[in-house]
Amino acid sequence: MAFKDYDKTIEDLIVSMNGMLGLSENVFLTDTLGRVLAVDAVAKESLPLHVTSAMDGYAIRFEDQELGALRLSDRLPAGTFKEESKVTKGTCIKTFTGSLMSEGSDTLIPIENVEVDGESVKIITPVPFGFAVRPIGESYMEGEVLIKKGTKITFSEVGVLAELGFVQVPVFSKPRVGILATGSEILDLGEPKITPAQIRSSNHVTLESIVKTHGGVVTRLGIARDDKEVIKKKIVEALKYNDIIITTGGVSVGDYDFVKDVIKGMEPEYIVDGASVKPGRHIKIVKMGEKYIFALPGFPYSAAVMCFLYILPLLRAMQGLSSEAPYVEAVIDEEYKKRSPYTEFTACNLNLRNGKFYVDLQGKKTGSSAIMTNMLGNSALLRVEFETKLIIKGETVKVLPMNSFL
Repeated sequence: MAFKDYDKTIEDLIVSMNGMLGLSENVFLTDTLGRVLAVDAVAKESLPLHVTSAMDGYAIRFEDQELGALRLSDRLPAGTFKEESKVTKGTCIKTFTGSLMSEGSDTLIPIENVEVDGESVKIITPVPFGFAVRPIGESYMEGEVLIKKGTKITFSEVGVLAELGFVQVPVFSKPRVGILATGSEILDLGEPKITPAQIRSSNHVTLESIVKTHGGVVTRLGIARDDKEVIKKKIVEALKYNDIIITTGGVSVGDYDFVKDVIKGMEPEYIVDGASVKPGRHIKIVKMGEKYIFALPGFPYSAAVMCFLYILPLLRAMQGLSSEAPYVEAVIDEEYKKRSPYTEFTACNLNLRNGKFYVDLQGKKTGSSAIMTNMLGNSALLRVEFETKLIIKGETVKVLPMNSFL
């Protein structure tokens, strides 16, 4: 079987996304952490809207400091508005942090810089013109775009959105993902082993963890034995409520690899039908209308790698983020010999030293695509290009972070 070039399969996947992106919903402000803003956040008014005080002190005319002492004419607590309260020559108004600066004033002298005796305010240490005065628009001006559409929301965005008056925030909808593990030999969480031929499934919970980490909402579809009707029923039902279905196992060429046959019988639109990539070259990606099915291999490491390479770009795009894989460049600390004739993604250790990324393969086992422990620690995927045979120690390589530097 001829497999399509890895980069071409990614290109085909991205092209297929057209038409299913951009869905949004309104979410309460404090529930938006980690979500992606679906509109530009624009200031409807300047902040501050009026000239205000940045400290506790006395609103004065700068030039009146030469008088040495001023008469206290009023007090203006924060939140108080007195149109008639004005600063004139030789007078001052006690003003507090956040208070409006009274008409006629242009400077604030802190309480630490004066001595007060009744209504007399003696200036001990003068201040420069405009001291501790917040001008109109110091934070931002009316009409300014403060947070761009497509920004992932953190605490700082929440704070600014609150200042802008947002209560409900338009964010991109979280993709709904159903995950189904297949195989008569695998056991779900908590099921006891009855025969030596049985193994505990890790695929469904591993993929659930990856999807949740990257913004998806997961529906657990459980485990299906190697039975075409059971597998088809679960997939068809799951397509009603999910944007993406992920299956593991049953996509290779074995007698009991039924997933590929079930999918073919559903007459989907094939986006990827095998890829020149290791691990996971038997991956299949299809569309049913506007919904996707990702049929991944059954080995745990292979399934996880395929999730990072193919599913995460779609999850990011559906949430208004770039679908481009977040590769970093790193220096390899050891020689690496290519192990296959495909584009390889090999587990490695990624570390940051003196501001530069370095990778090595210390402790990473060679063998089948079942070795899930290779993903422990500061793991990443070393990308080894199709035409590469050998990577020399000290070369710069492309690496896709997994557990660290996300």
